[in-house]
Amino acid sequence: KEIMDRSPEHNYFVVRPIYSKPTFEEDNETKARVPKTFRDKLQKSCTCSSKRALRVVKSMFPILDWLPNYRVKEWLPSDIISGVSTGLVCTLQGLAFALLVAVPPRYGLYAAFFPILPYFILGTSRHISVGPFPVTSLMVGSVVLTMTPDSNFIKTINGTSGNGTAIIDTNARDAQRVLVAITMTYLIGFFQLGMGVLQIGFIVRYLSDPLVGGFTTAAAFQVFVSQVKIILAVPTGNYNGVLSVIYPIIDIFKNIRQTNIADLVAGLLTILIVMVVKEINTKYQHKIPVPIPIEVIVTIIATGISYGVDLKSKYNANIVQNIPRGFLPPQNPDVTLFSSIVSSSFSTAVVAYAVAVSVGKVYATKHDYAIDGNQELLTFGICNIFTGAFSGFIATTALSRTAVQESTGGKTQIAGIISAALVLVVIFALGSLLEPLQKSVLAAIIIANLKGMFMQVLDVPRLWRQNKIDSIIWVFTCIGCIILGLDLGLLAGLVFELVTVVYRTQFPTCSALGNFPGTDIYKNIKDYKHVAEIPGIKIFKCNSPIFFANIDYFKDRLKAVVGVDAARVLKKRTKALRMIQNLIKKGRLRATKKGVVSTMGIDNEGFEMEKELEEMEESSIPTTEVEIRVDWDSDLPVKVAVPKVSFHSLILDFSAASFLDVVSVKSLKLVIKEFQKIGVNVYIAGYDDEIAQKMEFCGFFDDAVKKDIMFISVHDAVLFIKIQTINGAIQDPIFEKISLMQDSKEPLTFTDDETEETYDNQRRAIHGLSS
Repeated sequence: KEIMDRSPEHNYFVVRPIYSKPTFEEDNETKARVPKTFRDKLQKSCTCSSKRALRVVKSMFPILDWLPNYRVKEWLPSDIISGVSTGLVCTLQGLAFALLVAVPPRYGLYAAFFPILPYFILGTSRHISVGPFPVTSLMVGSVVLTMTPDSNFIKTINGTSGNGTAIIDTNARDAQRVLVAITMTYLIGFFQLGMGVLQIGFIVRYLSDPLVGGFTTAAAFQVFVSQVKIILAVPTGNYNGVLSVIYPIIDIFKNIRQTNIADLVAGLLTILIVMVVKEINTKYQHKIPVPIPIEVIVTIIATGISYGVDLKSKYNANIVQNIPRGFLPPQNPDVTLFSSIVSSSFSTAVVAYAVAVSVGKVYATKHDYAIDGNQELLTFGICNIFTGAFSGFIATTALSRTAVQESTGGKTQIAGIISAALVLVVIFALGSLLEPLQKSVLAAIIIANLKGMFMQVLDVPRLWRQNKIDSIIWVFTCIGCIILGLDLGLLAGLVFELVTVVYRTQFPTCSALGNFPGTDIYKNIKDYKHVAEIPGIKIFKCNSPIFFANIDYFKDRLKAVVGVDAARVLKKRTKALRMIQNLIKKGRLRATKKGVVSTMGIDNEGFEMEKELEEMEESSIPTTEVEIRVDWDSDLPVKVAVPKVSFHSLILDFSAASFLDVVSVKSLKLVIKEFQKIGVNVYIAGYDDEIAQKMEFCGFFDDAVKKDIMFISVHDAVLFIKIQTINGAIQDPIFEKISLMQDSKEPLTFTDDETEETYDNQRRAIHGLSS
């Protein structure tokens, strides 16, 4: 009241009738929805015009939309600078991520070049840098290593003394690994293309941020382990599946004495320098026009040192060694491998698409344009098929590379084409200059770029404070991916996430509502000090759709919140009434002229009447009917504990219920009838029109449950109940009329009014109505 008096301009006054469903429809004419027939939909989809044709072509080839509007003088200089910077990073990341796929580095250059070309024409994001990504590269690499272990390519060379020497045929091994990698890339592209054609890009919505965070953190850990062995240059086995990340760690410690010091020093120095300079770039990003390309600088220096010192000959350093110039001819996939890699390919396809669309949406929102999820799915499917044909591996986008392209001023995919041109120069001219580069330097660059993924661990405490279930999803997915492997771990995390969704809908929050006096506002009585329940009225709210999986929980919470189990109350009352009826028939209770029942001095043994009750029910003696009324709020003349009902009306707030199903409609109808039988009127408020239609279609309304129990809002229902109570149409459910059957041979005898005074307890318990 003080607030209303203090700022009257913030008040509003509404004068309107109290609306139930019938009265609202009477005052407001409804419109019948005319659903479109299949013929109408087909005719509309097949209708063609010049505008629609142009729109369809532009949606298929987005370049036709943005390229004609390209501002050459304003955007081209920025795109050139961005393209050169991104191209340098693309080159190095292509070489580095090839190590994750377990193929020679040259194939990383193909993976960095080919997917950019189709994306330039078909992609809807103007800022993402298309190419390899460490997580998806590792997912492909784990399959490659599983299917082509070194043990499959051991051959024996006979020496001069007749003794054989076992060596690994690296040429045959690398050729087979490349074949597996490009076959998986093909299959990933087929999956993405198929999902795009079927318009099921929505599947990525099931990969929530906590799920993706846990998955990428676990992937970062696996990437870290896979690159540590390269920095140390120690031999490890090839593992996949359960605990596949643990066994390499064991092998690393077993063979730690074989560490190559030259590779270790180069790797550690690279990690230190790259991380320090990246921190400087981040801290002074607003002052530095272009981020320092530290990966490029370190690579050039490391290559020069390796070439000048001849680390390969003197220290047996593990170097890139061979980067042939030019492209390889197109290659077909090995379809016989499809059955072995189908599940891994599908999960990798979904992850690759999720990463690309997530990053694309971030920059689309920042620069105020939209990306088409299904078009992106089609585009990446074509990109991967095209890349696989030219011996590249899976393409998506890398967060760090995209950040470089955007932060250096990139405006459109022109920057992507320029970066591809720089990679092309390396493939045809400069690739041989990188041959002395140590692989440990590339591995160190990968590890240095994992910092952002590892920092996601700090999200767990924040998630725990905001939503405990989300934090559990994060932790479960991360641990699952580490223990089970990335593909099975992702599946386990997704299943667990869906289970939590089912849990949250199957066990929703339910509450009793109260009213703020003088307002039409109703809130949970546990959350506010000045909210109070309305005498005689209970208001129950369920914050969830109501369907077959949670209807039982709904009923349990309803009993707990209102404090009454209608079925139990009805059962107890029925038992008490039968026992009272039997006592009257036995002559132990007598009705007075005013309907009062007295014991006539006979002991009340009503609690022992079970056997007699059965005998009475089987009797066929003709009877006459007498009507009396029972006060359930007073002591009864029989020993039956009947629960008290302290309210006469129950309102079900459906404002948070988005849908009902057939099972829930039937169950709700039974609940309402149970409460009606114990004298409690039930109303439904805040319903959606679709819910009302569903209830009507399912036969919810009949003579017992009418449409006028439906109200537009909770306040409408409360006002209606108060008016009905004042008019006497609603009474407290502590009284109930019952029909008693009296033996016709011994009609009921009525005592004088004075006799009633000796039976105060019975008089309070049972009040008769004259027949």
